Amino acid sequence: MSDNQDSRKMILVIDDEPDTVTFLTALLEDNGYRVISAPDGAKGLEAARADRPDLISLDITMPEKSGVKFYRELKSDPDLGSIPVVMVTGVADDFKQFISGRKQVPPPEGYISKPIDVKALLETVSKLIG
Repeated sequence: MSDNQDSRKMILVIDDEPDTVTFLTALLEDNGYRVISAPDGAKGLEAARADRPDLISLDITMPEKSGVKFYRELKSDPDLGSIPVVMVTGVADDFKQFISGRKQVPPPEGYISKPIDVKALLETVSKLIG
């Protein structure tokens, strides 16, 4: 945590594809957000605990800890469970139905398919954290 009071909302981007991280970071920073990133779910949880982001952009298919495992752990953590999650994934709509039907965890607050629809992503983020 830095001492300078940066009032911009912080978004944690968790994705194992560097190109996607670069794209999302540039897009979100250009639209006034601060961005931190992690290459997998394990590092994503560390970052979420350390930095307390306002929102998490989460890829589903990653090595180490998958997006599903990360999501389940995040949502069951009393300190982190209230952070909104936007799933950004190339996995089809079947996955959206699958994750939304899980009983252990609430459905994600947002869902964006890859290739990323920039307008839909920015609208979702704005709706969730302003």
